[in-house]
Amino acid sequence: MRQQVAYLGPKGTYAEKAAHILSKLANFQTPIFVPCNGLHSVIKSIAYKNCDAAVVPIENSVEGGVTSTLDALWKFPDIFINKAIVLPINHALISNGELSNITEVLSHPQALAQCSEWLSENLPNAIPLPTNSTSEAVKMVKGSKFRAAIGSKSLIQIEGLKELAFPINDVQGNCTRFVLLSKESNSDTANIASFAFSLISNQPGALLKALNYIADFGFNMSKIESRPSKRELGEYIIYVDLEINHQNNIKDILELKNHLKPLCKNFVDFGNYLSENVELD
Repeated sequence: MRQQVAYLGPKGTYAEKAAHILSKLANFQTPIFVPCNGLHSVIKSIAYKNCDAAVVPIENSVEGGVTSTLDALWKFPDIFINKAIVLPINHALISNGELSNITEVLSHPQALAQCSEWLSENLPNAIPLPTNSTSEAVKMVKGSKFRAAIGSKSLIQIEGLKELAFPINDVQGNCTRFVLLSKESNSDTANIASFAFSLISNQPGALLKALNYIADFGFNMSKIESRPSKRELGEYIIYVDLEINHQNNIKDILELKNHLKPLCKNFVDFGNYLSENVELD
């Protein structure tokens, strides 16, 4: 049976590249790739079992956590991260027109943020306009002499446009972690454990007590991030990534989670998985 893999479309996005790489790492045989319009649609496709797997961005080295993905993982606790890759992100400015004529720049909000300094220096009067994806932005600038899009260089040939500038991301080494989601937890080799929790009460030392458990078990936190619970002001969800190595194995992770749960109002385990860096051709 061929696996259906949802990703943030349309074709030509970094998410599509990540979907192909992660499907290969997961040993999917001739997968069917399903482009979706917006991250919420990608998440829903796996949450409601319309697809077998989904690929979404979860963290960027410049802008931090991708909030739509983090919120969805908390909302749907039966979705697990199976694998992750870190892709280098190098954005191009793409258009039909000339740089001097550009008055509007379209792209996904994360891409706009990752190029904000370049835009302020080179196109200070241009209006940034958010879109659902970088690929959608490139489609929307076709035929326009005053609009430009931020996206992957691979989109230039696909849409028959031209490169006005490259690279335009503000930080060299800009990269994004993409994750492969499914309804089944991963039992393979892992180097990251991810979970999130909310505290029973908002009292002094409550969060410190939870973090001390992690320290006592000898785990290094490679990420800690908070998001509002959306239920009441001042209530937060804590997202944590732990490094797994030869000194702390899966058994220790399970024991740690069991110690943490009594301290938590809600606890969601995203799974243990292998994350690796990859290079694009």
